[in-house]
Amino acid sequence: MNAVFKALSDPTRRKVLELLRQRPMTAGELSDQFQVSKPTMSAHFAVLREAGLVDASKQGVTITYRLKLSVLEDALLGFAQVFGIGAAQGAIAPASEPTEIQEGESP
Repeated sequence: MNAVFKALSDPTRRKVLELLRQRPMTAGELSDQFQVSKPTMSAHFAVLREAGLVDASKQGVTITYRLKLSVLEDALLGFAQVFGIGAAQGAIAPASEPTEIQEGESP
């Protein structure tokens, strides 16, 4: 999970993920969206790959990146659970807690 949050900490990498949500893109297509050097973009791609957020396939000299949403979803779910956010739906309150019934309602 730490690698995922490290990858998400940079605005350039977040923008790359946003672009990849639309469709798979080549390294060149992605790099064209930013005003940074190609080696800098390569370093960003490496961080995203290491975190498992993107998948890279190479055909000849062209590298195409695809978003791996399942990794991002798993990391966000883990983060939410650490902080008790988004408790399981349909969870029943413990029996020791009284349940208040309003007048006119049936239990």
